[in-house]
Amino acid sequence: MGIMRAVWPGMALFALLHCATAGAFAQEEGEAYRIQPGDVLAISVWREEDLTTEVVVRPDGRISIPLAGDIPARDRSLEELRAEITERLSGYIPDLVVTVSARQLLGHKIYVIGKVARPGEFVLNGRVDVMQALSMAGGATRFAGLENIKILRRVDGVERVIPFNYALVEKGRGLEQNILLEVGDVVVVP
Repeated sequence: MGIMRAVWPGMALFALLHCATAGAFAQEEGEAYRIQPGDVLAISVWREEDLTTEVVVRPDGRISIPLAGDIPARDRSLEELRAEITERLSGYIPDLVVTVSARQLLGHKIYVIGKVARPGEFVLNGRVDVMQALSMAGGATRFAGLENIKILRRVDGVERVIPFNYALVEKGRGLEQNILLEVGDVVVVP
């Protein structure tokens, strides 16, 4: 009984923290996926085989659907795109049922360049931070400038530079630098 009393407050705190953390993760996980150029989408129109197709989101962020024309898809959720396709086709097809699903998510890419083992583009299949991106690129080479890594991010057409000091993060300091990367970010290892 004495052991249970000693353990119980800690377990209650653990359970409380677990629930709070799980709620935070659930909110992040619940965010709608945003379509990017290069993604492959399956569009299905019930009882209309001629309109059921797979499309690749073009570099301009648009897709083309017979009868519906060109539709902007970039940065929209699958549900938002489904609603617009339904609206555009509703004048042609009675009792319309449209489904939009993602077949391949190839548009969510980041780039790691410079003095890393395997520079290149990497498809994001979830949330990736700077350290994970460096790991995906095989790590820094021996002569890399680990204190001067930069993340290039374009916001509203303007290029921003975000500094990253690997040497600090490696020592467990400056962890706030280990930001989550966004689509199109470029990690530069000098």
